[in-house]
Amino acid sequence: MERLQLKRMLTHFFQEDIGFGDVSAEAIFEDKKGTAYIMAKQSGVLAGSQVIETGYHLLNEHIHTQLFFHDGEWLTKGDVLAKISGPINDLLKGERVILNVLQRMSGIATLTHEAIQRLDDPAITICDTRKTTPGLRMLEKYAVKVGGGKNHRFGLSDGVMIKDNHIAACGSIREAVEKARTYAGHMVKIEVEIETETQLKEAIEAKADVIMFDNCSPDQVKRFKQMTPETILTEASGGITLDTLPNYRHTGVDLISLGFLTHSASSFDFSMNMEFSHKGGTTHVHA
Repeated sequence: MERLQLKRMLTHFFQEDIGFGDVSAEAIFEDKKGTAYIMAKQSGVLAGSQVIETGYHLLNEHIHTQLFFHDGEWLTKGDVLAKISGPINDLLKGERVILNVLQRMSGIATLTHEAIQRLDDPAITICDTRKTTPGLRMLEKYAVKVGGGKNHRFGLSDGVMIKDNHIAACGSIREAVEKARTYAGHMVKIEVEIETETQLKEAIEAKADVIMFDNCSPDQVKRFKQMTPETILTEASGGITLDTLPNYRHTGVDLISLGFLTHSASSFDFSMNMEFSHKGGTTHVHA
């Protein structure tokens, strides 16, 4: 993740949640110090550990964070992944935002890992789509990579994707590809989305860089791949679920893009436990 972008995003998230101050914590804890522990309440892939360090440093540069796991490592239920020490007010100010982001990212990484395991075909790359939460694309796409997947386009300017509306407006795939290549230049790849054998042949003749087999059955994907020159990258997408993913094993396609990795991932379950001293001794609190 790009650190400056992460700081900007977290600053915005904190401003939304903290407002003009945490009236609950400030009223109760004043200037007391304590220690917080972030614990995994389920098993899966960690993504977003940098959010803990960067987030708490934004709130108070004197907060000390210690990480026991790194992104991409497998967490087992009950594992403590981080220890954070500093003013209790600041620990609590950051708790909800940091856990929310961490849960979202680790949920996506865990689902991506599961998709790769379900497919069980190292010759095929699992990748994401642009079906991300607005404002969270950098975080969510990073989480896909941490889970073992790859990123498709980050945005519309990253590559040409010719779909049915573009083809209809131009009258043919060939015309659409020629217009796109003239406009975008030699540095930008051109992908064409097809559904039929006729469209596939036209995309091949137009010398597309990538051809997407959209909403095609595993048998169609395998047949279309065999018809496509090795110089053209192939991708399957549309209507593929976690349950149907194994059916695409050994189809020969290069990529499978899955929107559900980011639009349907369940949040990973984390909790934060607090520890602080007072006149009666030391108190441990589940936050």
